[in-house]
Amino acid sequence: MENTENQNNPAEQTPEVQVNPQQNAPTPAVPVQPAAMAAAAAAQVDSNPGKSGSPISIDSLMNVKMDLVVEVGRAKMSLRELLEIQKGSVVELDRSAGDVVDILVNDLLIAKGEVVLVDDKFGVKITQVISPEQTMSAVNGQ
Repeated sequence: MENTENQNNPAEQTPEVQVNPQQNAPTPAVPVQPAAMAAAAAAQVDSNPGKSGSPISIDSLMNVKMDLVVEVGRAKMSLRELLEIQKGSVVELDRSAGDVVDILVNDLLIAKGEVVLVDDKFGVKITQVISPEQTMSAVNGQ
């Protein structure tokens, strides 16, 4: 009696394999078609949305998270000095106590301020807002 189970169930059938003489490796005898890249190209995000499409509403950006950093000061150290740091070490910064601190958003200076205490937490009182022109000139290296 002949076993017809594999013939009736296509999922259990083993595909016919042919050897590709150029690669000397088996390749399935299944028609292969190139991937459709047109859909991927059409799905690319417009890099200049304000010019070619509908204008972007500022409201759509209001929930975008930004990193705000208050920089008290900086220090340069050799690797040896850095490796010697331990609990209780004091690192001298390039600013004096009471100097204004820099306020950066995504690594761009946007304001300067003074450190204050709000309840039992640190805060910053803004003393100077950097103009967008100054920020952009710093970005462009001018």
